[in-house]
Amino acid sequence: MKAAIDKILSLSEGDGTKELENHLTSLPQDQLTALITNAALKGKDSAALMKAIFRGSPISSTDGASRRLCVYKHCIPLCESGDLQTEVASDIIGLLMLETHVLPGPALAALASLFVDAIKVGEMGNGKSLELFPTILTALAAKEAIAYGKGELSGDEYKKQLINSLCASRWDPQCVIHLTTMFRDVPLSPEELQFLIEKVLRMFLKLDLQEIPPLIYQLLLLAAKGCKKLVLEGIIAYFREQDLHQKKEQREGESMDVEVQTIPQDQLRHVEGTAILHVVFAIRLDHELGKEFLKSLKVSQGQPLCPFSIALLLSVARIQHYQEQVFEFLKGAIIKNFKDEQFLHGSKLLQDLLPPCHSISQMILDTVKNSVFGWDHVTQSLVQLGFILMDSFGPKAGPFGKTIEAPTTAAKTPSQLACQLGGQVLLESFKMHEPIRGEILEQVLNRLVTKTASPVTHFIELLSNIVMSAPMILLESSSKVTETFDQLSFLPLSTVQGLLKAVQPLLKVSMSLKDALILVLRKAMFSSQLDGRKSAVSGFLLLLKNFRVLGSLAPSQCSQALTSSQVQADVHSRYNSAANESFCLEILSSLRRCLGQQADVRLMLYEGFHDVLRRNSQLASSIMHTLLSQLKRYYEPEQDLLPPMKLESCISAQGDQVFLQEPLAHLFSCTVHCLLWHQSLGENARGGMDDEDDEEEDEGGFQDELHAILESVTRRMIKSELEDFELDKSADFSMTTSVGVKNSIYAVLVMGVYEVLMEYNFTIGNYSKNRFEEILELFKRYQKLTEILREKSGKGRTPHSKPPRSLLSMGFVSTLLTALFRDSAQSHEESLSVLRSSGEFMRYSVNVALQKVQQLEETGHTDGPEGQSPDKAFRYLCDITSVLMWRYTNIPSAVEDTGKKEKTQSISLLCLEVLLRVFSTVLQQYPSKVSNFLCSLDLSGEVEEEAEKDSLTEKTAFYIRQFQRSLFSQLSGSEEDFNSKEAQLLVSILSLLAGLLEPSSQQFVQFITWTVKICKETSFEDIPFSRGLLSLLFSLHVLYKSPVSVLWEMCQDIHSALGDIDEDVEVEKQSHFAVVNTKTAASTTLLVLSQVGRVLDEVDWLIAKKKGQSTSEKTASEGATQPAGQQDPVEKAVTLQLGTLLTALNELVQTALPTGACTDTLLRELGRTYSILTTLLKYYIQVCATHPGHLPARLEKLVKLSGSHLTPQCYCFITYVQSEEGNGGANDKKKKKKEEEAVMAASAKIIRQTKAIPSLIYNIEQYEKFLILLSKKSKVNLMQYMKLSTSRDFRINAATLQTAMQEQQESQQTEASQEPEESQAPKKKRRKQ
Repeated sequence: MKAAIDKILSLSEGDGTKELENHLTSLPQDQLTALITNAALKGKDSAALMKAIFRGSPISSTDGASRRLCVYKHCIPLCESGDLQTEVASDIIGLLMLETHVLPGPALAALASLFVDAIKVGEMGNGKSLELFPTILTALAAKEAIAYGKGELSGDEYKKQLINSLCASRWDPQCVIHLTTMFRDVPLSPEELQFLIEKVLRMFLKLDLQEIPPLIYQLLLLAAKGCKKLVLEGIIAYFREQDLHQKKEQREGESMDVEVQTIPQDQLRHVEGTAILHVVFAIRLDHELGKEFLKSLKVSQGQPLCPFSIALLLSVARIQHYQEQVFEFLKGAIIKNFKDEQFLHGSKLLQDLLPPCHSISQMILDTVKNSVFGWDHVTQSLVQLGFILMDSFGPKAGPFGKTIEAPTTAAKTPSQLACQLGGQVLLESFKMHEPIRGEILEQVLNRLVTKTASPVTHFIELLSNIVMSAPMILLESSSKVTETFDQLSFLPLSTVQGLLKAVQPLLKVSMSLKDALILVLRKAMFSSQLDGRKSAVSGFLLLLKNFRVLGSLAPSQCSQALTSSQVQADVHSRYNSAANESFCLEILSSLRRCLGQQADVRLMLYEGFHDVLRRNSQLASSIMHTLLSQLKRYYEPEQDLLPPMKLESCISAQGDQVFLQEPLAHLFSCTVHCLLWHQSLGENARGGMDDEDDEEEDEGGFQDELHAILESVTRRMIKSELEDFELDKSADFSMTTSVGVKNSIYAVLVMGVYEVLMEYNFTIGNYSKNRFEEILELFKRYQKLTEILREKSGKGRTPHSKPPRSLLSMGFVSTLLTALFRDSAQSHEESLSVLRSSGEFMRYSVNVALQKVQQLEETGHTDGPEGQSPDKAFRYLCDITSVLMWRYTNIPSAVEDTGKKEKTQSISLLCLEVLLRVFSTVLQQYPSKVSNFLCSLDLSGEVEEEAEKDSLTEKTAFYIRQFQRSLFSQLSGSEEDFNSKEAQLLVSILSLLAGLLEPSSQQFVQFITWTVKICKETSFEDIPFSRGLLSLLFSLHVLYKSPVSVLWEMCQDIHSALGDIDEDVEVEKQSHFAVVNTKTAASTTLLVLSQVGRVLDEVDWLIAKKKGQSTSEKTASEGATQPAGQQDPVEKAVTLQLGTLLTALNELVQTALPTGACTDTLLRELGRTYSILTTLLKYYIQVCATHPGHLPARLEKLVKLSGSHLTPQCYCFITYVQSEEGNGGANDKKKKKKEEEAVMAASAKIIRQTKAIPSLIYNIEQYEKFLILLSKKSKVNLMQYMKLSTSRDFRINAATLQTAMQEQQESQQTEASQEPEESQAPKKKRRKQ
């Protein structure tokens, strides 16, 4: 064999090829192939041998050509077998490539078929010989004609046939990557490329997971030729399916307690991570790919985002060029998703038509979880996204830097939800990724320090959650927290309080942090800024509350509800309590200095001492002595002197200005609450043991002294007349003079002290009749002073300020109301009758409850002890509500003797007002506790355990029935007995409770049926009540079904009540809803129009959804069309909604509405209606472009309705509005109103006319323009239904002109002759007629 090879080689080295050619011809083909195999396996002379064979096989001879083909056919499987060394195989393939272009067409076709057949049967596993295939295809494409079957094809066509045949056949999964690589070198037309890429994407599912990243890499290289969007969408769709499959398996595994995993989660995540890196690398090199990626995501509204595509987006955001675009897109997608969810949630019509939204927030949180599998390229962008969401959608500063949003526990609006999502992303990222923790913490703290003008509550909440989740990790970055402490005295008080509360658990475990804070707070005590000093007091009080001294009661014994952060801190208590004691006493000595500072600083101290005492009972002696010595400064010890307080010391003057120096009432309040709590603590302790005599004597000293002072003050305050305080009726209370300011301050202090003494005497009185008589005496004086203040402030333009906040504690208000209204104990009856005999006192008690509940609703806490504890406040709310519900339902307001006083509300009405505020507060501040709240009311006397088994809807329905009865009894009487205020309050309460009912429940249906019945049968002419009732009806109806039919009926009622714009037309009397009558029709019109606006919003949203879907469907596939006879349910619903709305509006535009708000709103809504009709036409123009065919019959009807009914009436209505406003102007002249008012009214009228009317006419004309367009596209003449629009540019009304000319002539004649010519007047009138 060696000799044969050597001979061929030696012959090839000669000059001529004839001898070599003859020798090769003499060798049989199988011997020749054996020589090639032998040389190749040995790795020697194989290239030289093949060169020699090619030299001796000229393409011009038949033998030479067939020999060349034989070599090719032998070498291809030989290289693929894997028996050869890589270098040898590469050399052979290289040689074959060089010689390919000389092969004749049939040989090339045979070789190509050989490759195709080998691929089909899966013999191309190695893929080495595939490098030759592109060369063969390129050579083939260059041939002019190749025999194919019985005829001929051009080389290019033949190549296309081959590629089609190849892509249509089955591929062995092993050779997919090799084939994809190979096709990069094949010239392909766009159609062939698309066909190929679709084939490769289909093969994804048949490949092993580990083979996906290299295939994606090759696909992205292939995408350089085109079809970029298809490649990216295919990759994303594959991973979306894998994620869903993996989640489904996980769920099934959890439910069946079996581990079912065809795809291991960690393997899938690592593959996804690698795929993302490949895509991002490709985008860095090819910006067109990046543009295509973002464009496809923006267009594909129908195909939602998924965790993989979000991760890919966030990785792409690391490229500077795309950063802004990606975050803008994600921001927009998130807020749109939340808005869509809210929209769907608020409308039954939309819920029936569309599936629930895909939650992008959940996908983003999934991306955060997935990023744990080494997705470092995603984490940085996640942090950025979190901060962008929190910065963009956090609470905004209102006027004067106040927060607009009241603090609520649950996020409700899309912006709040987006901000909350940002916080969750950052918190989860902080927990999972160590490298970015420092950065997150630094950025949060920076924002707390720098954003002083806007609220930072969301960042404080995030910081608190970070501290709770990982306090020990945070200590590694304690230096950053210390740096922030240095800025404390310059930050707003609310930020300081939030920040210290958030980092408080760290102070327990880090001595250095605690020391740094104390240094900063001590400096702040001497700050020149008042806020700095208040921050210091706030910080010190927090420390006192949380560093408990040995012997202090456990928190559970204090019955103080702690925040979770405090519980966390107690777990980490590292320091012994003895050290804490000296530390706390040191702080107390610092705080005593504050007692010489401004009133605001003292006030903070007084409000904080009680909470400190409850948490740290061992500090009682020190705190009580501090309070006692402070109280003695203002207490008159001489028992015979009146009044018992030195009020002059409580104020200070600076030039002409007088201001409060000592908030005396708060000092009294703090002292009383601390004393009472300490006393109850002592009694509890004495019940257990009687050993510690010394301490008790020591403590008893200040207790007895304080009790004696309070008793003396009570006695002398009752004896004191207002003259003793220089506050009689003749005193000056104006806020413009220094005397008035001083008297006002005195009055507030004295009223506060009266209240504190009432609470003190009630609490220690133990239902003694004498004590209660003293309370009533105190109240009478309090009442007298209140009335004087009310009278004096009422004399000015408006009351100069609200009445001061009551100093009664919420706990006491709850106790007092229970005693007054529900205490039926025999032993208490005599003493309570003293208080119950005073209606004013009862009314005052309920009023204070109202004030407390309002404060809780607005700020989330109340003044006084325990006011900062949400759990305590909730318990008191439950108690107050239970009492007031019982009072309202058991004593009807009709029975109550109001004493016919001119301006006082009945107690029942006040109770109802409190109940309304309570329900609103609970829904806003305690949404998770609503069920507990309703259980606690226990009106029916059921056992609570039974009540708790009921669902929330059942519990709510029970209370709804209570209020329904009350409202029904109001409506059953005559209109004279009807109490409008009470009915309005009842409707407001029912509206709040209705929100708790499940819209699909039977109770909801019963309630809406009842509401409709009331609206149909109630004919009282009370505008506020009818407005409330109809608002309730609409808010229910939209969750039950679309309200358009109800709107239509109401529009007919309004038309019937107000008459027609044409005075000669008599409107048919209709009354579907009795609540709509002549008096209430105008206010009902505004309500109806606001509902019309809402329906238009829904229709607009639906059309936008359909547009988005049709765009994405059009790009995905043009094939699927709607069956001819069947209309899409969304399109059908849109047409029906608009049809009914047009009929309803047709009624309204014929109604003689009062000019002003009603006509302006109607014109605006008409404009919007035409605008949305135009949007609908644009959608159908788009549909006609993609799916030519006839239009739905419903659309034709809609166009007919708008053209023949509504449009002509719109023009009549515009004329009516303008003539009415003209008459209104004439009347103004007759009444000779002030010139300024006339000018203002005229300018307002011009502004209205320049906005609403031209806008409406423009919208009508745009609608007609697009109708013409749609008619052309659809080949249906829609313009046959439209009447020619009135030309409104220049219009002469003959009758009006004649009248005006006659009036002008008449006035000229009157001026010419001094004497009036009586005889001619009738003639003129007759002529005019």
